Order: sequence, then structure tokens, then C-alpha cells
Amino acid sequence: MSPKVTLEIAELHDKTVNQLVERYEQVFNEECRSRNKQYLIRRIAWRLQANDEGGLSRAALKKAEELAVDADTRVTAPRKHSNDGVKLVVPEPSAFVDWDPRLPPPGNIVERQYKGKMIRVIVLQDGFEYEGQRYKSLTAIAKEVSGSHCNGFLFFRLGRKA
Repeated sequence: MSPKVTLEIAELHDKTVNQLVERYEQVFNEECRSRNKQYLIRRIAWRLQANDEGGLSRAALKKAEELAVDADTRVTAPRKHSNDGVKLVVPEPSAFVDWDPRLPPPGNIVERQYKGKMIRVIVLQDGFEYEGQRYKSLTAIAKEVSGSHCNGFLFFRLGRKA
């Protein structure tokens, strides 16, 4: 997903219900009958992502609807071992061997409210993006935002290394 769409999706949480209804009607080209903020955010985010990635074919949409009717909702994460002793395989993220455990995987957003402004940073494979510019570290972004040197992990209130 492009950084622009990722940022637009993150900014949906800052919008009012009326703004979300307006954006829904723009994205779906139909009247919005819902006033449920979480529902609107999810639907708009789904459509923005689908449009950015080329959308789904009619056959894929039909199959997804069929699967949704038959599927059970998973409430908990899959276990590594089932009760009958059969090992369930859960893929490990091998691409991020040297990845700092304090950071979310690439494509996610780190955000923090600072002096009344929401600071949103997109985590990239090889750095970070803030306001359309790329940075090598969170510390560089923290310095840009605050005007003084401070640790990027502390500024964004990310946890300690395990």
C-alpha cells in the first residue's frame, strides 16, 4: 500500500462522523446510511486500500462473500500446538531478523500527539516517512518536530527492547 493511502487511512480517526459520511459517499459513490464511526472508518479504509492495490475482480468479491457467510470469526490468535498434540504451523516473520522489537513492521504507523498536533510516521523497510520526507531514524524525526535532540523511541513512547 502506498504511504499516501496509509496516511489517509490513519487520518480517518481524526475526522468527525459527518466528515466520514462525506468521504464514504465520495469513495463509494452512493448514499451513506450509517452513522457508526468505527464502521465508516473500516469501510472507507477497505475501499481506499482496494483502490490503491487495484481492487478485486467480481469473481473474487463473490467468493469472499461466500466465505464470509460460512466463516467463523476468530477471536483469539492461533495457537502453536492444538489440544490433540498436532503442531499447528504459524509462520514466523523471517524477513525482519534484525528488526528492532520496539518497532511495528513496515507499513504500520507510529503516532503521537505533540503540542496539539498529531505526528504520524510511516515505518518503512529502510527508515521512516514523515510529511512526505524520508528519515533514517525516529530520532531525526523527533528533532525535526521538537526542535531539540531527544531519543526517538522515548519521544514516540515506544517500549523497551526485550
